[in-house]
Amino acid sequence: MLDNIKKATEFIAGKMEFIPEIGIILGTGLNSIGDLLEDPVIISYQDIPEWKASTAPSHQGRLLAGKLGDKNIVILQGRLHYYEGYSMQDVTFPIRVLKALGIEKLIVTNAAGSLNEKMVPGNLVMINDHINWMGTNPLIGENFDELGVRFPSMHEPYNKEFIKIAHGIAKENDFSLQDGTYLALSGPSLETRAECKMLAKMGADLVGMSTVPEVIVAIHSDIKVIGISVVTNLSNIFHSKAHTQEEIRKNALKAKHDLEILILELFKKI
Repeated sequence: MLDNIKKATEFIAGKMEFIPEIGIILGTGLNSIGDLLEDPVIISYQDIPEWKASTAPSHQGRLLAGKLGDKNIVILQGRLHYYEGYSMQDVTFPIRVLKALGIEKLIVTNAAGSLNEKMVPGNLVMINDHINWMGTNPLIGENFDELGVRFPSMHEPYNKEFIKIAHGIAKENDFSLQDGTYLALSGPSLETRAECKMLAKMGADLVGMSTVPEVIVAIHSDIKVIGISVVTNLSNIFHSKAHTQEEIRKNALKAKHDLEILILELFKKI
C-alpha cells in the first residue's frame, strides 16, 4: 500500500505546481462544481498509477487541480464505490493519496435518499454523524503507523466548527441547510420499504452507498472533514414509486446554485 500511495502521489504531484490545501469529492450529479476551478490540471483516474477507474453513472472519474481564489484545491469528479467490486482499500485509496499530496481538509459530497420527511429533494444537509452499515470497514487488515493509529476515535468525524461556518454561510445567503445523520449501505440495489423503516428507526436521516469509508480513512489520516448531502429522493417510506438515476440527477441539479455558494464560501472560510 505504501508503495502504491507513493507512486500515485509522485505522478500527480509531477503535474501540479503547488501543494493543495483542500480536497473535495463530488457525488452523483454534482460534477459541475469542477467548473469553478481556474485553469485546472485535469487527470483521468485511469492514468494515475494504482488508482481504479470510476464506473458509476455520471461519475466522470477525473482529478482536477487548480486555484479557487487564493486556495489550492484538488477536486475528485466522481468516487469509487464498494458496489463496483472494488475493495475498501481501493475505494479509499484516493484519500490516502490526497493526504500524501498535502491535503489537510476534505469536503465530501453525495446524493442521498431521505428517511426524514423534513428533508425533501433539492435540500442540502450537513452530515453531523454517520452510521456504517456496509458490513465492513476500510481499516480492517494491517495498520501502517505511517498512515494513522490502529484505533482512530470517531467521536467527531465531521468537524463541528466547519458545520457552524456552513450554517453561517446559509444564513447569509438565505438558503436552507439542515443537519442529519447519514447511513451507508453497500448497494447497489436500492433499499426496500421495510429496510427504510428500520434505518429510520435506527436514527438515520439519509441513506446512500458512499462517503462513510472515505470519512473513516480521512479521520485515520488526521484530515478535517465536512460532509454535505444533496437530497435526491424520498425513500419508499413515503411513497411506492420506483427510483431512477434520471430522477436522482434531476433533483441533484435543484441544489446546484446553493451548493456552489456553500462550497465557494467554505473554501474561503475554512
